[in-house]
Amino acid sequence: MTNVFDILEERGYIDQVTYEDELRELLDKESVTFYIGFDATADSLTLGHFIQIMVMMHMQRAGHRPIALIGGGTTMIGDPSGRTDMRKLLSKEEIDYNASRFKEQFSKFLDFSDGKAIMVNNADWLLNLNFLDFMREVGVHFSVNRMLTFDCYKNRMEQGLTFFEFSYMLMQSYDYLRLYRDYGCKLQVGGSDQWSNILGGYELVRKLERDKVYAMTFKLLQTASGTKMGKTAAGTIWLDPNKTPPYELYQYLRNTDDRDVEKFLKLMTFLPLDEIEKLASLEGAEINKAKEVLAFEVTKMIHGEEEAIKAEKASKALFGGAKEEGSIPFTELDKAIFKEGIGILELLKTVGLTKSNSEGRRLVEQGGISIDDKKVGDIGKTITLDDFQDGKILIRKGKKVYHQVKIK
Repeated sequence: MTNVFDILEERGYIDQVTYEDELRELLDKESVTFYIGFDATADSLTLGHFIQIMVMMHMQRAGHRPIALIGGGTTMIGDPSGRTDMRKLLSKEEIDYNASRFKEQFSKFLDFSDGKAIMVNNADWLLNLNFLDFMREVGVHFSVNRMLTFDCYKNRMEQGLTFFEFSYMLMQSYDYLRLYRDYGCKLQVGGSDQWSNILGGYELVRKLERDKVYAMTFKLLQTASGTKMGKTAAGTIWLDPNKTPPYELYQYLRNTDDRDVEKFLKLMTFLPLDEIEKLASLEGAEINKAKEVLAFEVTKMIHGEEEAIKAEKASKALFGGAKEEGSIPFTELDKAIFKEGIGILELLKTVGLTKSNSEGRRLVEQGGISIDDKKVGDIGKTITLDDFQDGKILIRKGKKVYHQVKIK
């Protein structure tokens, strides 16, 4: 069998590694317990998290044991990495709820039977730490001078950095120590923005336990246009179907930039590399076939084959100019609303396509709103029953977002 390290490297996941040759040999010789941490800052994982989940699935398929670490404790502080200000503090109740939602989502992707994967919450050991005991065991091994050279802290010095946030690295490092002691965990994996935090834990375990452990990061995904993968003008792409319907996930991937198709197929599907190479070599309009494969495969993994088929049918109907419903998101509104008429800006807010009148006004003025393929040019337009055909209208926002309004 191919070494999983080589698989991750060939597919373009790996960014930085400690003792690369040693780690590759270890992954070839034995089943390695490894972990990735996920702070519970929202009530759903995102498409950005899906890359980390793919790494865990590749590793598990190769016989290694993943630990999905829910950051119920570290979320009480909030990771300062990549931030220009302090994160909004969440209540313990909010964090516990978010953690419970994460657990449900992980169970769709990893096999937790018979100890093949483990899920733990660092709240179990962080919330009741004794400060003096912790600082005597852990704090003495961290140089403040060195920590201030790390980007996650250095970039905050002008705006101000609290000791509260400064302690985040110590907490995350302690996670690695606990997981090593409790489960024999020898590898921490995470995004490249976590390199300094991960190194902190890696060095702490090596100092205190005098054993060889390892660290590995993978590249943060950006689209060819420079935006973070999974972020759109309308907001984040979530794995929760109630926050991002399967159809919208499919459409997001179906509209992938031509330059990103091969990269996304390697990172977000299990298709063989030779098949990916053939799909990526398609040119002109043919490349859309590769985008459809990408959208279908990812939607199937996240939401199941039935939802992927429905999303595919809906997308093809729209791209073909048809008005079939498929699984296009829709809102049912009372007929009485349209007897009097409702302003277009109010309607956009009502169905969740915009958050404010100013956002709606900007979209209309820029030609970004269409109803049944006709652009809306007047911000004062009123939608009445006369605009409906067969009891429905189809609103398009931009080029990619569709929403149907039905009357009841």
